[in-house]
Amino acid sequence: MCLIALSIRQHPDYPLILAANRDEFHARPTKEAHWWPDKPDIVGGRDLQAGGTWLALHRNGRFATVTNFRDAEPPKAGHRSRGHLVTGFLESDLTPADYLDTIDEERYAGFNLIVGTQSDVAYLSNREQGKRQLDAATYGLSNALLDGPWHKVERSKEKLSSMIADGDVDETRLMRLMNDRNKAPVAEVETGRLDFEKAHAITAPFIVMPDYGTRCSSIVLADKEGHWRFVERRFDPAGRQTGESKFSFS
Repeated sequence: MCLIALSIRQHPDYPLILAANRDEFHARPTKEAHWWPDKPDIVGGRDLQAGGTWLALHRNGRFATVTNFRDAEPPKAGHRSRGHLVTGFLESDLTPADYLDTIDEERYAGFNLIVGTQSDVAYLSNREQGKRQLDAATYGLSNALLDGPWHKVERSKEKLSSMIADGDVDETRLMRLMNDRNKAPVAEVETGRLDFEKAHAITAPFIVMPDYGTRCSSIVLADKEGHWRFVERRFDPAGRQTGESKFSFS
């Protein structure tokens, strides 16, 4: 499970606002956000198991983020890591929509991919037909389709929209938004293949469980002058902060 709240051209000072939680097994090896030595214009965390990333930015003002799609289809042998969809866009000079057209969707397990700049953002999932150009609005994404009616998605979108309307957008408030540990009402829990306790736990925007949960929260702010700010805050299995990294570039 992961969660992304994204605002495009809704704030007078920040045409792009992104707040995200990465949820993953705590045992999966991960490198915290950093400027990559082998790709020095890219900044983001790195999945050391598959080599890709869930969220990263390029110094030229491009960003990309990906989530898995929660469905019953198991990964197939030969599937590529979904994290490479992120770096593929960052290293490309194609427009967001044109880049999405180049993706062979069958080569990946279920994914949701958002790519863009502060003025041009597009979305693709290989669980629906066609890409979407994202207009000025506030969006929410987890492990179903964009703006899917999940409790955590709807609540996070509403909170971000209210924050923007009140003019209260900054790193502290956005981190507080992503630190929401309130679960959905019991009546809305869909267990599927999970036992009830785990199914209920993952309905929270910020997930705390011993083996699986929110590994990090990230904030991306792009202002109208072309300045970018990227903050990553990391957590242990008990949901306690273990570190923070901040990056700024123009």
